[in-house]
Amino acid sequence: MHFARVLRAAGMPVGSDRIQLALRALPLAGLERSDDFHAVLSSCFVERHAHQDLFDQAFSLFWRDPDLAGRMRALLLPKVRTQATAPVRENRRLGEALFPPNPHAPPPPPPPEEEIELEATLTASAREQLRQADFETMSTDEYRSALRELAQLRLAFPPLPTRRQRPANRGRIDLRATLREAGRHGGDFAAPRWRAPLAVPPPVVVLADISGSMARYSRVLLHFAHLLTSAHPRVESFVFGTRLTRLTPWLRGRDPDLAVARAMAGVHDWAGGTRIAQCLREFNQRWARRVLGSRATVLLVSDGLEHGDDAAELAFQMERLAKSARRVVWLNPLLRYAGFEPRAAGVRAMLPHVNECLPVHNLNALAQLVQALARHPARAEKPVVRSPA
Repeated sequence: MHFARVLRAAGMPVGSDRIQLALRALPLAGLERSDDFHAVLSSCFVERHAHQDLFDQAFSLFWRDPDLAGRMRALLLPKVRTQATAPVRENRRLGEALFPPNPHAPPPPPPPEEEIELEATLTASAREQLRQADFETMSTDEYRSALRELAQLRLAFPPLPTRRQRPANRGRIDLRATLREAGRHGGDFAAPRWRAPLAVPPPVVVLADISGSMARYSRVLLHFAHLLTSAHPRVESFVFGTRLTRLTPWLRGRDPDLAVARAMAGVHDWAGGTRIAQCLREFNQRWARRVLGSRATVLLVSDGLEHGDDAAELAFQMERLAKSARRVVWLNPLLRYAGFEPRAAGVRAMLPHVNECLPVHNLNALAQLVQALARHPARAEKPVVRSPA
């Protein structure tokens, strides 16, 4: 029961019926082997594949680690570099669930009054630290604060001129409208009428990778896609792992949390494998003519780690995608590393067909993305890789 409470506090939906089911299943499956014990609890407590990683971490720390208290206290301390490698990938949400703060603990004694002068010109506020924190290492409270900061981003979509014309105060003379106005006055001279190209915001298409290595970032990008949908009239959102799924109808709701929850419930390959070339081929064949155009901007969110020998096919599909849109902006969380180099075959196949590469690991990276969307780049500009400052 305590283990189920830990999972519930960490974010997994574990109800009392699941606990009773586990208590009835454990005597039947036996408790002799740790693998059987893990399999029974996993089948009873885990409802979605996205929760499997969190369950494995909690099981490893709760049942098998002899130095549980020391390791979980270390999770709550600032992250330092050590030579030892952890057996599992831990997160601070699990540490807060295993060791919650005690509300009945006496408050600490007040510190002695001392007058200390500090130079604060180079210090950063809590909000600045939150904007620089990686989405993958955030705690639960920091993650919620990041979502609130995300909703405050001011999105700018400069309109682009089209072939259609509209009445204007200056521009080209509209001869037909001028003659029509003169006819109303018996053929006398009338003031000329003008027309100018109609400018509309360009369409935006979001293609987000939801594989296991991108699951933490993809959830934040779904909130960003919902923000785009509410601020822009023409936004299409797709996610891909082993298959392509369209999320646009689910992201049109007003409540961002409810919209993202519905979108995640409708995806069946969340935090699974990756088939970038196959999913891009399906998008180019089925959706490209419907949602793309000569003025469209594509936001491709992926780390580019393609499995298998599909580098040639991936390059071909990326070339088709680039030719169907005005520009392709690649959002890669691996750019958060200063020494990132495009060595993977998938990354090398995708890089020549994008206009710009940006990191997407924190709020500052998303603000940089908003500035990139507000620019008017040339259609055939060379790809630019921008690492975090």
